[in-house]
Amino acid sequence: MVNCMPNPKLVIQLRFSQRNYLLTQCVDNTVSLLGHRDMKAFIVQFPFGVAAFDDKNQLVEKALFPKKATQAAKSLLRTETGKLSDQTTSLISLLKNSGYDTFVFGNGKLAEEAQRRLKVTVEVAKPAEAAVFSSRMSEVALESGFAENQQELDTWNRNVSMELSKLRIKGATGKRDLIISQGIQTLDSLDQTVNLFMSRLREWYGVYFPELDRLIEKHETYSRLVMNIGDRENYTQEALEAENIPKERAQLVAKAAESSMGADISTPDLEQVQALAKDVLAFYNLRKSMEDYVDHTMEEVAPNVRAVAGALLGARMISLAGGLQNLAMRPASTIQVLGAEKALFRSLKTGARPPKHGLIFQHTLLHDAKRWQRGKIARVIAGKLAIAARADAFGDKHFIGDDLKVEINKRIEEIREKYKEPLPPKEPKPKPQREGFGYREGGEKRFEGGGGEQRFQRREPFREGERRPFQQKPHQRPPKGGKRRRKQWRDKRGRPS
Repeated sequence: MVNCMPNPKLVIQLRFSQRNYLLTQCVDNTVSLLGHRDMKAFIVQFPFGVAAFDDKNQLVEKALFPKKATQAAKSLLRTETGKLSDQTTSLISLLKNSGYDTFVFGNGKLAEEAQRRLKVTVEVAKPAEAAVFSSRMSEVALESGFAENQQELDTWNRNVSMELSKLRIKGATGKRDLIISQGIQTLDSLDQTVNLFMSRLREWYGVYFPELDRLIEKHETYSRLVMNIGDRENYTQEALEAENIPKERAQLVAKAAESSMGADISTPDLEQVQALAKDVLAFYNLRKSMEDYVDHTMEEVAPNVRAVAGALLGARMISLAGGLQNLAMRPASTIQVLGAEKALFRSLKTGARPPKHGLIFQHTLLHDAKRWQRGKIARVIAGKLAIAARADAFGDKHFIGDDLKVEINKRIEEIREKYKEPLPPKEPKPKPQREGFGYREGGEKRFEGGGGEQRFQRREPFREGERRPFQQKPHQRPPKGGKRRRKQWRDKRGRPS
């Protein structure tokens, strides 16, 4: 028999399945001497390069990485994502010229890539087989001369691991769905900032022209009038119509400006108010550009989610879930109540009614629906949104958003037709009938509250043959003595035994 076993000390450290695999390989190698077998090479990835082993578990060929941890980490990262590195490609080409026709990989995606690109026969190794070859890392590194001793190899492995972790973090933070999350959070922060500044602007300018606050409700229009017109005497109908104010509204504002009860304001004070209005308008312009950016990015990253939920709502759902992939892995029931965690856990704790919807309530079809239809519509939208998220996260960029929208509209029309009126309220469940001491027939309590000294509260006359309970007073204590004497004392006072 051919000696194909590695170092005996190494064999002792292996698990039973790995030892069994080695024994099987040795038997197969012995049988292969009697006839021809296909030449098979096991491709194994190490932190320092790529190695190939034959059926006899012997090292056939190797392709080492350059001694730069950054380049080695990039090659390993390509292998993790199922792409062939330059060392793996050159090693397989060299083995093909040597007569090897079957290549075994521990990574299924890597095997598919090799079969597609290099047109070779591939197999996927079992975990026990891959563990046997991976356990020979130190042996291969020292024999190939990549490292002089074990300490040098450990230092190299640590440096490569650090660089590989940096590349993984860089790839994770560079995902476009996280960029969407930052964009929608910036948009929400802009809304809060604009509302804060507008409340200050209305209060400040209201000292000079208080009637304008109730006549112009839209914040952007109010800021534009303050910045462009400013002085109360300039609020003429022609100037207001030039600012795209409707004719009827312009007449009301001009009339209010003529008879305003506001205080006079100096020119420097008015200039400061106009400067604040200018900054508010700048925030509005920034918000519009940010909204366009989020819409464009959603169309690029999650087109199906955008088609089902809209750009802004879809971006908020992705941000709240922690990424597109996290949203895709959640069930539709979780997506339905996403954003209503407080109400959900309160219902689980106190037994209150659970929430029907969370952030998904911002959807137009759900927000405009009747109250008794919202729960059913929320389930429909959440189910289609889950399908859209999975198509964007795990699909091949196949657009199904229009089909999902058609299905949503069809199902919502059925709900509106079937549930035109609210369902009648359910009758409360009867309380369970309890029997035993302290309860009358029908489950009614005899004693209110607990404790032996609780006084009896009679709600109805005593029934015939019913024994009157004893109302014990603090000074009426049972006498000390035997059971017979205490029983006589109770019977004398009418206290139940």
